[in-house]
Amino acid sequence: MRPFPPALLAWTIWGLGAVLYFIAFYQRVAPAVLTGELSSEFGLTAVTLGNLSAFYFYSYVAMQIPTGILADRWGPRRLLGIGAAVAALGTSMFALAPTLWWANMGRLLIGGAVGVAFVCMLKLASHWMRPRQFALTSGLALLVGVIGAVSAGAPLRMLVNAFGWRPVMVASALITLVLALAIWWVVRDDPVERGYQSYFAGQHGNGQSAHFFAGFREVLRYRNTWLLFFIPGAASGIVLTFAGLWGVPFLVTHYGRTQTEAAWLCSLMMIAWAVGSLAYGAASDRLGTRKPLFLAGFVVSLALWSVLIFVPGLTQGVLAAVLIALGVFSSNFIVSFAFAKESVPAHLAGTVSGITNMGVIQGPMFMQPLAGWMLDRRWQGVLHDGVRVYDFAAYQNAFIPLLIWGCFSMVLLLFARETRCRQAA
Repeated sequence: MRPFPPALLAWTIWGLGAVLYFIAFYQRVAPAVLTGELSSEFGLTAVTLGNLSAFYFYSYVAMQIPTGILADRWGPRRLLGIGAAVAALGTSMFALAPTLWWANMGRLLIGGAVGVAFVCMLKLASHWMRPRQFALTSGLALLVGVIGAVSAGAPLRMLVNAFGWRPVMVASALITLVLALAIWWVVRDDPVERGYQSYFAGQHGNGQSAHFFAGFREVLRYRNTWLLFFIPGAASGIVLTFAGLWGVPFLVTHYGRTQTEAAWLCSLMMIAWAVGSLAYGAASDRLGTRKPLFLAGFVVSLALWSVLIFVPGLTQGVLAAVLIALGVFSSNFIVSFAFAKESVPAHLAGTVSGITNMGVIQGPMFMQPLAGWMLDRRWQGVLHDGVRVYDFAAYQNAFIPLLIWGCFSMVLLLFARETRCRQAA
């Protein structure tokens, strides 16, 4: 057997999984810049638009824990390949949808399909990368995802302006299909399949999957598991509810920005979110604690969120600064993954990570449609090109639930057991 795999091959195999994660974030945020087209095409209200976007999250959340079992039983190559192929099918269904029902089903397929990417990336990293590179690949994964979200901002807006939203989505489906073929052709579950030594020190195969339900029951016995399921959704919900759906129409209506300018502002917020996530994890490790920075992020982000929703008529410079700072401090959610992993014995790390990731995603899953429902309740009957227009008071009403959730999360965080960056015995 040859030595460990060359870095180029290892990063290429990991990178193909990362491309699917890039697409996952692209699809997650795409409706934010298509609000006008989708509302006009399907005659959507705010609540039906929010629900259309949230169909992605329904299936994405549902796939988090099963993905761990399937990755152990099938291996990441097959799961990633099938996921990319199904995502291409879902994107085609969404692009060609004649009715809202078909568009919803397309979004549902996309969310469930790309929901396999994160866990499979981590599994590939544990086999193909040196152990000391695992934390690096975890941080890079989120960065890749946010770059995908940024591509669904202003760049997608310009493409839609030039070609229309349906042709752009068809092209997205074709690219995803090419990725599925590349994954099937290039990716392998472990270096031994290419004749190299593996970095994976554990048992190969699917032995762990048989113990899943026992581990799931065990991990629920720990208090931090429950707390870190409910806490991070408030932080991720702020960014993915605003930048991921309602920010563009809010900025166009109340700050006079064009669709493209509003999309760029939301993209800046997402970039700040990604950079902040990398900095938050490093700072928490350096301090040797989890709770103080986590709590500080909530205090600052909720103060900024209050400024955004309660102070109308911010100057353009102040508005941009608030959105960027909001992205940075809302990235405090990233601490929850290390916090949760350290709160349980090491053999439960995968299970608790899946539960925590479900908690992160439930923020936009609940808040995007809830904000839409609350916007519709305060609609004054104003239409522009057949699309509903909401006043500032309506957006205040829609965004207040996130402020309440954030305050509740801060209280819950006070009851979490500090790990001091040490793994539980």
